[in-house]
Amino acid sequence: MKYIFVTGGVVSSLGKGLAAASIGTLLEQRGLKVLMQKFDPYLNVDPGTMSPFQHGEVYVLDDGAETDLDLGHYERFTSGVLSRMNNLTSGQVFDSVIKKERDGKYLGKTVQFIPHVTDEIKERIYEVSKNNPDVDVLMTEIGGTVGDMEGLLFIEALRQFALEVGKENVCFIHVTLLPYIKAAGEVKTKPTQQSVAKLRELGIQPDIVICRTEADLDEDNRRKIAMFCNVERKHVVAFRDVAHSIYECPLDLRRDKIDRLVVDKIGLGHTPAPELEEWEQFVKRVIYPKHKITIAVAGKYTDLQDAYKSIYESLIHAGAAHDTKVNIVRIDTEDVLDSNTAEKIGHVNGILVPGGFGDRGIEGKILAAKYARTQKIPYFGICLGMQIATIEFARNVCGLKGANSAEFNQDTPHPVVSIQEEQKKISGMGNNMRLGSCESILFAGTLASQLYKGAERIQERHRHRYEFNSDYQEQLQEKGLCISAVSAKEGLVEIIEIPSHPFYIACQYHPEFKSKPNHPHPLFSGFVKAALEHKMKTEF
Repeated sequence: MKYIFVTGGVVSSLGKGLAAASIGTLLEQRGLKVLMQKFDPYLNVDPGTMSPFQHGEVYVLDDGAETDLDLGHYERFTSGVLSRMNNLTSGQVFDSVIKKERDGKYLGKTVQFIPHVTDEIKERIYEVSKNNPDVDVLMTEIGGTVGDMEGLLFIEALRQFALEVGKENVCFIHVTLLPYIKAAGEVKTKPTQQSVAKLRELGIQPDIVICRTEADLDEDNRRKIAMFCNVERKHVVAFRDVAHSIYECPLDLRRDKIDRLVVDKIGLGHTPAPELEEWEQFVKRVIYPKHKITIAVAGKYTDLQDAYKSIYESLIHAGAAHDTKVNIVRIDTEDVLDSNTAEKIGHVNGILVPGGFGDRGIEGKILAAKYARTQKIPYFGICLGMQIATIEFARNVCGLKGANSAEFNQDTPHPVVSIQEEQKKISGMGNNMRLGSCESILFAGTLASQLYKGAERIQERHRHRYEFNSDYQEQLQEKGLCISAVSAKEGLVEIIEIPSHPFYIACQYHPEFKSKPNHPHPLFSGFVKAALEHKMKTEF
């Protein structure tokens, strides 16, 4: 197996994850099997208990791991299906080391950062390699910025690992910033030089330097970076701001033939040039669509681009499949009142209510669902969005006054959404919801069955604690709510829909975690198609 390690310097949020994912795309298109992983230096065991304001979206894998959102980029840009083994945090590392020490696994030795902590980090790389013998290239992104104290042990572990497996099998890629100083009218290379110098102080000489830049990289600056960073000039690669979509990133990096540089370094230069026609066609549909629609995303983290990252990307995928640009209007549901619902939501072609926790903005979400139902606007509810649709239907169609979720009001007279009995016994917050891939049974003749092309069973990823209360199932169904899928194991409600509505569907799981650029999730695809039809109908 060959190994690629991606580090970052100068500042955070440079796009290391996108750079790594883009390289993964290019290598896959060369016929290589690629697997990706992320090492995060923070002390949280995982991001599952972190606020979206701190961390953005929590991305959930098939095995229930709550991980960094960069793993979403990895799965969208490559064909690899990741597991909890593909995300490692300092919290996990130290937790494992302390447990081993308490169990006497170190045979009475003094436990130290080196070798015990660095060995724990290396062991994760070796374990993933062993468990995936068919993989050609394992690519690991190191979170944070070179020079940060919390990342030093990860850098040291990589230095040791490269010596153990042979430097000919390893490629180090360092992503840095080339700032443009407007007053001087110049691009400055000094931050890149100093960042690489810091990395070299720690024992790692990068093989490739990726320069994040607003402008192009001229040859003078390329030569200067090559000389002071001790790399060949052709190994200084520009990573430019893309004009329209992150899916342009692989095509941008291909301009400097980064995939050729990587495969030559790790001895895979015999692989053919990447086949990018399908990717290019997808990007073309994203940038130059024939149609346009407007979708309202009604949530409480709408000011944060990363909070609903996978949802926004899934809408792009579905839009491209229908040759449609999806304009997203972000609605803060705290501002939505009964008196201003139409004004706040505006003229849209579809309404999506995403997942979330806590009671802030809930009544606004319920009003958004009511507006979609009564105005015959396509509605798509995800996780909490399904619970919101259930509450709204119970209150306003079934006449169950005060209906609510027990999460928001434990004294509600009608807890149409409630917690499972086994969940009541759980203490603590980390990793204790219904998480990961679960099988569901689809009922024939429903909209859901139609969207899933007649499939009888589906596998989807979950992240929630509260469920549709089956005590109210019959009462809601009598008034026209259709239950179109239930979990295979427990019989829990997974999808609801309203057959009398042009398109009104909501699911308890998170379909956005399984959507890919050229393979949009069927529910997103159906929603965008319905929104486009709604627009065409209302325009004439």
